[in-house]
This record gives sequence, C-alpha cells and structure tokens, in this order.
Amino acid sequence: MDDLKKLTLKSLLIYVANKYSDRPALSFVSGTPISYSELRESVRELSKFLHHQGIIVGDKVAILSENNPNWGIAYFAITTMGAIAVPILPDFHVSEVHHILRHSNCKAIFVSEKYYEKIEDFRSDTLSSIILINDFSLIPLETSKVVLKKLILEGSKEIAKIKEAALRLTKIISPEVQEDDIAVIIYTSGTTGHSKGVVLTHKNIVFDAIATLKIQNITTDDRLLSILPLPHTYECTIGFIVPIIRGACIYYLEKPPTARVLLPAMQKIKPTMILTVPLIIEKIFKTKISPNFTHNTIIRKLYHFPPIRKILHRLAGKKLMKSFGGKLRFFGIGGALLSPEVEKFLREAKFPYAIGYGLTETSPLIAGSNAEMTKYRSTGYMIPGVEVRIINQNKQTGEGEIVVKGDNVMKEYYKDPEGTANVFTKDGWFKTGDLGLLKRNKYLYIKGRLKNIIVGPSGENIYPEEIEAAINECNYVFESLVFQKQEKLMARVYLNYEEIDHEFAHHKFTETQLKKKISEILNNIRTDVNAKVSSFSKIHNIIEQQEPFKKTPTQKIKRYLYV
Repeated sequence: MDDLKKLTLKSLLIYVANKYSDRPALSFVSGTPISYSELRESVRELSKFLHHQGIIVGDKVAILSENNPNWGIAYFAITTMGAIAVPILPDFHVSEVHHILRHSNCKAIFVSEKYYEKIEDFRSDTLSSIILINDFSLIPLETSKVVLKKLILEGSKEIAKIKEAALRLTKIISPEVQEDDIAVIIYTSGTTGHSKGVVLTHKNIVFDAIATLKIQNITTDDRLLSILPLPHTYECTIGFIVPIIRGACIYYLEKPPTARVLLPAMQKIKPTMILTVPLIIEKIFKTKISPNFTHNTIIRKLYHFPPIRKILHRLAGKKLMKSFGGKLRFFGIGGALLSPEVEKFLREAKFPYAIGYGLTETSPLIAGSNAEMTKYRSTGYMIPGVEVRIINQNKQTGEGEIVVKGDNVMKEYYKDPEGTANVFTKDGWFKTGDLGLLKRNKYLYIKGRLKNIIVGPSGENIYPEEIEAAINECNYVFESLVFQKQEKLMARVYLNYEEIDHEFAHHKFTETQLKKKISEILNNIRTDVNAKVSSFSKIHNIIEQQEPFKKTPTQKIKRYLYV
C-alpha cells in the first residue's frame, strides 16, 4: 500500500481503480459483477448528482438499505466528496431511524424500497433529498410507500434518474479530503439500550483496514460472500474496505441469509472468505452437527473419548467445508464471544476459522489472527500499530479492563462531549469496557463486559458470560442469559425445541406432561452446570425463555431487556 498517498477513502478508491481496473469488484450472487473502473465511474457520477442536490463538504447523508452493490457505491460517493455517511442498521425500529436522522441532521438519504416505509412519515427541515438506492432515482418528498410502488411500476418521469441529472453538471470541483476529516457517523445498538453516534475519520477506517491485511492476506482471486449488515463497522471495514484494497470481489445475497438462500449461493460462488458472528456457527453446530454425535447410543458413548471425537469432528468438518462451497480459507468470527464447545469443534475439524476482537469505536479491529495462528479461547494478537494495555488488573488473575491507543480509535461520540470524556483516560487511552488479559504480551483473551460483572456474596467477581457458556453446552439449549436477582444467580434459557421434539417424538405427551418434562430438563441443566462452576457461581434457578432473546445486529443479547 505504499502507493496510497493518503489514508482517505478517496485516495483508496483511486488507488484500487487504477490497480485493479478490469477486475470484478461488487456483484449480486446471481448478477454480473461491476469492475473496479466501473465502480469508480459510478461513484463519480453519483457524487456529482449529490452535489447537484445541494450536498456539500461536511453534510450528512444516510444510507438505509439491505446489503447490495449500490450500498457500496453510495458509501464511496458520499465519503469521497467530503460529505459524511450515516449508515443505518435496517433492523432499527422506526423511532430509532427517525432519531438518527434528526440527531445527525441528515440532508439526504439513500433508502431501499424494502425499508422506505420506515421514513415515509418522517418530516424534517433539514432532509431535502430522498434517493431510491435500488436504481439511484430521486423520490419526491412526502411520497407514500403505496405511491412509490406505483411510480416504480410505471417508471414515472417524476422519478429523476441520476445519469440524466449528473450529465448536466459541469465544472464541479473535486474536494480535497483530508485524513482527519469525518468519514462516517455510526449509530450503535448496544446491549445497554443506549444508541451512540460513533464518529470515525477517513484515517481511522483506512488505517484499520491496512493493518488487518498485515495479519490476513487477501488476493484478487478471493471471493467474499457478505451476510452481515454493512452498516455495522465489522462488515463495512473487514468485509468491504479490506477486500477492496486487494482487488477481491464481494458478492451480495438478493434475499435474507436463510439456509435456503445461503447454501445455493455458496455452491455457486464458492467463497474463499466469509465473516460471521458466533450465533450463526453455533446454531449450525447445534442443529446440524451435534445431533449426529448424540442420536445414536453407540456414537454418543464413543464421542466422549477424545481420539474418537477428533475423528468425528474431522469428518464433520469436511462435510461442513463442502456445504460452504469447498474453497473457504478464511471464516472470520467476531462481534461476541464464541462458545468453547463450538471452537473446540472448529479446531479439531481443522476448519479455517479465525476470531477477531474490536468495537465500533475502534473501526473496529483491535486484535485478530489468520486461520493458521489461532489459539484456543483467544481473540488473537494486536494488529500492527495498535497498542493495548490492561488496567486495574487483578493481581492473581492478571485480568483487567482493556484500553487501546492507535489511529483506529474514534474521534468522538457525536454531540456527546461528556460521553466522549468518560471513555478516555486522562492520558488518551480508549476504555473498551471489556475485561481481558494478555498472555506473553501478545495474545488477548476476553473475559466479558465490565458492566456485566456480578459481585458475589464475598466480593468475588462472577462473569456471567462464562456461566452462559457452560449452560449453552447442553444440547437442549440454544442460548442463555445469567443475571442476579435478590442476591441470587438466575438464568434465562431459550431451549432447542427442535432437539426436544426429536428426542421425545415417540412420547405422546399431553401439554401438562410436556411442561413437567421441560421443568426436569431445566433442573438437570442447573445441576450439571453447578457441578462445573465455582461455589459462588452456582445458579439458584433457571427460567424458560419461551421466545428468542432480542439481539443487537451482531447477535448479542440485549441484556437490559431481561434483567
């Protein structure tokens, strides 16, 4: 990357368009990829159109859409002209979307037809342009979803096409974007329920992407299948900017990533790279892999012998690799802690997984590794150029809060100087709020969130994430949440009802009998877990969570809703 004159998204786009001009860049799974030169031309055209709509340097432009090639074009068009992108997670509630548009004073928004209804009733003095991201057409303000559908079907002339408008523009001066200029404001949806606008500069993002490439090599032959939401920094930096720097091709699904959509897509694309969150691979393990080791009595007994288990895991890993298209060489996992049980399977299966750690505030990556250098239960080692320290350490365990310094650390929280001041130490280190420890001053191990710690009866630190990991090892459990109530440890458990149905299919339980059976299962889980944990970490009671837990975009449980 020595040819990159500045760490800005504009310089990056010029660099890749010149270097990989004819290489495929972005595509739908069933579509024809656009090349890097076509990407640059589309970005230029769209930037001109935005200028024609009155967008200038420093203006905020939102993006509310599912993943698609035009999302990336819009992102680059906004940022390379010196405006500020405000990506909005599609899963956000209407009220959250409206709050973000108002709080950020967005002047324009790119929105897909699918999510248009979330803004059709939005009114603001600042929002002056609504652009349909599906085909980059201008939507008249105060258009209803019904009218929009009609206009799209009729191809109405009221919807102005970008090319027609852009070609009329002349003498538009291309702004000189600086490294410390704001590139994006990302509103997080955290486990505490408080959404904050994280301000990232061009240098934050490009620095983090280049540093990531120093631990995981990518080439023009790589194909990444994108399944996580692009408004999340994890997917946007690691799954979008990083492969683009190396001229790889990124493919997007036309429909939500269900198994029915994913499996044919992977067979067609044969991706070499996929980014995911723990819940996805944990669900695959629970529903598709683990049952093969438990439904047969003989295999279930043999599975407890490590040499046999490793052979079974290796065979299952080969099948899993085949289902992913057979060419996968990097399966990145981030966003939350991975289950020990599932990581053990991935290691013994020789599946090319790698775990990363970071936050939106750090653009995001802080630590990670490639598939060859993973260490069990570690999130990897610090990326080059980033410093990590552990403060307020426990003298016995070495555990403490993780603090970070580097060019990947955010500028501030938007319009929140107090919140910004609270997350930085006096000497400028960013406080992650995560507990961890460093081994050999290199590999980082995460214990859990500082705010989630439960103080035991004698002052012991209880990490709910560790107890949850023990609970989740049970085949009858999908996910769990541990909390304290009246000084006693409790757990909510969402059961694997498919496994329960399969296990007891031959029993024709009445509703009362089924409730009794589930009560027995919960009691057995409590007994098994309490036999594995410290005396001060024992669960007093387990409650059945009858609906899936509500989660953040990275599939972490929104704890504040349940404790």
